[in-house]
Amino acid sequence: MGSLFCFPLLSASGISKTSPSSVPSNLSILSFSEASDTSNLPTPRSEGEILSSPNLKPFTFNELKNATRNFRPDSLLGEGGFGYVYKGWIDEHTFTASKPGSGMVVAVKKLKPEGLQGHKEWLTEVDYLGQLHHHNLVKLIGYCSEGENRLLVYEFMSKGSLENHLFRRGPQPLSWSVRMKVAIGAARGLSFLHNAKSQVIYRDFKASNILLDADFNAKLSDFGLAKAGPTGDRTHVSTEVMGTQGYAAPEYVATGRLTAKSDVYSFGVVLLELLSGRRAVDRTKAGVEQNLVEWTKPYLGDKRRLFRIMDTKLGGQYSQKGAYMAATLALKCLNREAKARPPMTEVLEALENIEVSKTAGRTSQLLEQKKVHAPARKSTARNGPL
Repeated sequence: MGSLFCFPLLSASGISKTSPSSVPSNLSILSFSEASDTSNLPTPRSEGEILSSPNLKPFTFNELKNATRNFRPDSLLGEGGFGYVYKGWIDEHTFTASKPGSGMVVAVKKLKPEGLQGHKEWLTEVDYLGQLHHHNLVKLIGYCSEGENRLLVYEFMSKGSLENHLFRRGPQPLSWSVRMKVAIGAARGLSFLHNAKSQVIYRDFKASNILLDADFNAKLSDFGLAKAGPTGDRTHVSTEVMGTQGYAAPEYVATGRLTAKSDVYSFGVVLLELLSGRRAVDRTKAGVEQNLVEWTKPYLGDKRRLFRIMDTKLGGQYSQKGAYMAATLALKCLNREAKARPPMTEVLEALENIEVSKTAGRTSQLLEQKKVHAPARKSTARNGPL
């Protein structure tokens, strides 16, 4: 996993039981059916207003101790820049802590007092996820702010992170159709944020922040770095450069000027990871292959050479036409000129067309097979009695 540009902050969701910078995320969170809601985000809001959100349950520290078996090691899901993430149980109706093993499973993030992420990022997460609700955003159930303790309680997503599935040896490799499903879900989440009444720039789009439910539906998690988009005549937001190496847009890294097109660039990088099965930055590779964007760019627009960067774990089981469509889309997202990148609405539409073309290709293939076999069957039927 890439390191962050700004040392005061590390991504909350990049969690592992060893090192937050070496092993893919283990964070898992449970899926809810939730209607889209383009909530208006009045900014700025006071801490009191943020924490009084009617959509969130304030938990006591004692409740979360009980829900996680006193934060016992066998409840630990992983560790990241934010702190530790534990598996917990709450009553699905009252949301009160329940006996471990009964009720609804949740993921509980506990901020390290000495951690690289602080109260500000914790509050940002509560602010955005307390107001924004969509099928492709992870659901924040509640929080705890008691003394020095800062915790967040999320729905639990049983398949963990996309990073886990793409780069870890254990899980079964993701099929081509599942990869496209994940890309579409993540694109819907970003598109929702960019087109909310008050635009939200996610700022830390990467494989470890895309969580998957039991059916591989993708949800964006970890909103600690999210920023309100530009308003009025402003074209960008000037901010401290934060994000993960290999995913952040070059113009943002160079100038600190943040726009929704910065997220589009990051989406292009994740699309490359889905195609290639390689990390955005991989120090184990030599030369140009260390940087995924630099290594893949010469192949993305070339139908005949594209197979050279495709994930070998796919075993060749993918739509060549669909792969080329995804590769050319990634190339557009990775344009050095931010203005030339497509908006997420167009990215989503292009991905959905890949799904359509894949289905259409399969249907035409079946029709061709029927044409081949149909005459033989008729002939046999006609000639059989003779």
